[in-house]
Amino acid sequence: MTQSTADTKATDAMSPLPTPKERRRLREAKDLSEAQVAATVGVTRATVRSWETGRTTPRGRKGQIYARFLASIASELAAAANPDGTAPPSSRPAGSTATPPATPGTPTTPATPRDPSTPGPSPTPSTADGTAKGDSGSEHVGAGAEASCAVAADPAPGGDATTPPDTPQGDELAPTEPHAPRTDTPRGDEAAATEPHAPPPRTPRAGEAEDAEPDALTPAQAFDALYLAAAPALAQQTYLLTGRTRLARESVERAFHLAWEHWPQVATDRDPVGWVRAAAHEYALSPWHRFRRTHKHPDQPPVEPERRALLDTLLDLPPAYRRTALLYDGLGLDLPDAAAEMEASTPAAASRVLNARAALVDRVPAARRAKTPEALSSVLRERITDLALAGPPALTRLPSARVVRTGGERRRRFWTRSAIAFTTLIVSATSFTVVTVPHHHVRPVPLGVRVGGVPVNSGPQRLTSEDLELRDKLRTEPARGPHRLVLDIR
Repeated sequence: MTQSTADTKATDAMSPLPTPKERRRLREAKDLSEAQVAATVGVTRATVRSWETGRTTPRGRKGQIYARFLASIASELAAAANPDGTAPPSSRPAGSTATPPATPGTPTTPATPRDPSTPGPSPTPSTADGTAKGDSGSEHVGAGAEASCAVAADPAPGGDATTPPDTPQGDELAPTEPHAPRTDTPRGDEAAATEPHAPPPRTPRAGEAEDAEPDALTPAQAFDALYLAAAPALAQQTYLLTGRTRLARESVERAFHLAWEHWPQVATDRDPVGWVRAAAHEYALSPWHRFRRTHKHPDQPPVEPERRALLDTLLDLPPAYRRTALLYDGLGLDLPDAAAEMEASTPAAASRVLNARAALVDRVPAARRAKTPEALSSVLRERITDLALAGPPALTRLPSARVVRTGGERRRRFWTRSAIAFTTLIVSATSFTVVTVPHHHVRPVPLGVRVGGVPVNSGPQRLTSEDLELRDKLRTEPARGPHRLVLDIR
């Protein structure tokens, strides 16, 4: 896996870009989303996330546009924080500068100090189009610059479009810490409080803090919002991985059970949807499902030949290749992000993508007609999205968020009580055995048993005629005397 360097100063001292942590702070201070910044620069949302986490470094023409975009935001924030023209204390870390990089073909000149209160040049559609002229993505860059101007001109969603007369217009763009609690002090006073000899801001009381954050969501409300936003798409993705409607719905429900069980970790995660997506994909691709009778055979395939061929090809791929193709070609994740989600190396993920594409090209006619890798990726993304949207109607008939949340709690309580009961049973049986077993072994006395089949002892045997003659001879002749020792020779 790749290690994030968002908390380290991964930016070189000669680089015109700020640190990854400062990039995110500038975007959040401007109230811009990752998608809006991606549209401005002309890249994907995953690329912007990778730049802000420090996983990759902006390079080339896109990096220059991104540097100018951040420099313009920094200049606007500096001008908004100091409307009277005084120089603010430098909050930019060492080694970073707000000067935009020189455009290729433009001679470089020594940097001269500039008044921080003067706003810097902001990217416009004309400059963005001129910079990206000759590039294949010039249309995206121009459209992104127009979107950035529109975002900067419109107020934040849910905010008031009018400005109090005693508050300067630039105070709306004052940099604030992400997730900082709001107070009842006007933002203009907060900007003035950063100047020297300014009184410290008043700390709100507990009741005032609650009144200042009426829109704060409870954990249950935040979970419900995440479920409503991500559950249908996750069900469609798991259907492409398994080909089974029931297993896809079960995987999504189990993933959100885990998310609610580990909600503090999910709520503070950089990408909560990615956390739940990884849990759903891992459960759906578990090899133990093949032993379940209900999930042994896939559902009825689509009727359209092309959709059926695409689904059959995906299901014929190994699980790791299938998941990588879905993340990279289906969802549009960058290769490092897809590899990190699958806990694999980037070369391994690239090899899986190539093998999956080779199998898809052989069996999908639309992919076979693609001439370039970019066209192939676009065709595959379009076909995979169409196949996911054309899934069975029962696929998106998921239970409500409250049912999933309470079901996860009941399931956790059931298994907890079962584990406690089983442990108690084992301890009780062991204790009973220890108490009742004898401390030493006593050999039992065997009982007498009658033996049969042995003949009865009947005394001496009856003598024959020879025995009787011998007995009479022994009785009549003397028992002792010398004549017994002398031979009688006759």
